[in-house]
Amino acid sequence: MIPFNKPYLTGKETHYIYQAVMSGKLSGNGLFTKRCQQLIEQRYNFHKVLLTTSCTDALEMAAILLDIQPGDEVIIPSYTFVSTANPFILRGANVVFADSSEESPNLDIDLIESLITSKTKAIVPVHYAGMACDMNKLMQVAKEHNLFVVEDAAQAIDSYCSGKELGGFGHLSAFSFHETKNIIAGEGGMLVVNDERFAERAEIIWEKGTNRSSFFRGEVDKYGWVDIGSSFLPSEITAAFLYAQLENLDEIQSKRKYLWNLYYEYLEEVQVKGLLKLPIVPLYATNNAHMFYVVCKDFEERNALIEHLSKDQVHAVFHYISLHTSPYYAHKHDGRILNNADYYTERLVRLPLFYELDEKQIYHITESIKAFYRND
Repeated sequence: MIPFNKPYLTGKETHYIYQAVMSGKLSGNGLFTKRCQQLIEQRYNFHKVLLTTSCTDALEMAAILLDIQPGDEVIIPSYTFVSTANPFILRGANVVFADSSEESPNLDIDLIESLITSKTKAIVPVHYAGMACDMNKLMQVAKEHNLFVVEDAAQAIDSYCSGKELGGFGHLSAFSFHETKNIIAGEGGMLVVNDERFAERAEIIWEKGTNRSSFFRGEVDKYGWVDIGSSFLPSEITAAFLYAQLENLDEIQSKRKYLWNLYYEYLEEVQVKGLLKLPIVPLYATNNAHMFYVVCKDFEERNALIEHLSKDQVHAVFHYISLHTSPYYAHKHDGRILNNADYYTERLVRLPLFYELDEKQIYHITESIKAFYRND
């Protein structure tokens, strides 16, 4: 069976973990945490980076930093993972779901203004499959209405919009290093602070609500509890693993893009025949090869294709179920029909994509898909 995902090891992970163990400091904010943060800040010109135990935690920090209060409204796409919504729900916000666009699962920015009310406080775009929302357009809408933007860039490491790195547009941004992502740490994430107003408080929230980091830098003579916060820091073991991955980011990205392009090349003829749809890379966006997906004509065909691939020893999977239809939130949704979000819920299939996948395996997968449509 060709798995959907297989975590890739560069070979340095255990070496750096050994160094971390022998250093005698295993808790967070040690040598490898600082190395990771500095590397990412310098590479992408982010103002401040803080490693977290997950992208979810990074989004929870963002909700605290924005001082989200009960009754505030936060606009997010319906076609996303629950982690995009949960941090704001936990602060008492009302989530307002936006529909996807016709071209991609990303939110339809042209609909955003119709969702803004006097209670709206933030917009949280998700860069699905690592391909950018039109952030220049979205940031202009946010500026006109004095709203915060938090980029959910969980899938978007090393991807760009109009030449600018994703995660660098929003006031705050969150990334994931879960084992299914391009760059991994098993579980892990990071908060990016682009608005300097939030930088000092972000560090305090990150350190359980204390000014401990300032103390260790010699900026205060003692530290104490000065704000709310939680244990958002990953251990040095996690940071050491991540550092080995970050050192090999270019190599990993190059291989994933090669595999993504093979998929597109082999399946383009099926799209030309109108049998399925392939991902669209907008002119303003780059492709970081986080995911390769196809879109079937309906729910039944989607399920049949997944079953067909499974019989051919290929583990392909569908993705999100629209959050506005979820058991938790359906009764809170305002009743709008979100056709495009439901369209992708019913039709999208993700194909295996990981570093050690090879051309022979992609040929097998794509030939299996072609055979399915010949027999359909």
